[in-house]
Amino acid sequence: MVVLISTNGVASMNLHETSSISDKTVNVVGDKCSKLSIEISQNMTGLIGGIPEHSVVIANTCVSDCVISNIHVACGKFSSAILINPTTFKRLEYNDCLVNNGQPLSGGAVISFKYANTFPYQLSVSNAMVVCK
Repeated sequence: MVVLISTNGVASMNLHETSSISDKTVNVVGDKCSKLSIEISQNMTGLIGGIPEHSVVIANTCVSDCVISNIHVACGKFSSAILINPTTFKRLEYNDCLVNNGQPLSGGAVISFKYANTFPYQLSVSNAMVVCK
């Protein structure tokens, strides 16, 4: 089963499965995918040259064989005073950042990075491709 999650809260999928979307979580009712969550958390970890440093964790909390790829995050005018590996997190354009270079994030996998800016950015999943095996 393949599910495409978009910003408008609509999930497109095949095999006549059902879904519901609530903020960052997508629930997929199906054969092996009972629940799929993409969670983003962040907190301030200190100061770098007087600029607040923020730690971000993006996790696939799915407990079954669900793989998420092409994860896009609504990120506003995201920028950082410290370099972030672009294969981990990269701003493509205004309000569109790509996670893990678009590569799959398996169930239980976590991507993390730090950025420095005077304020934390509001980060939320805008769309992703979900494959349940």
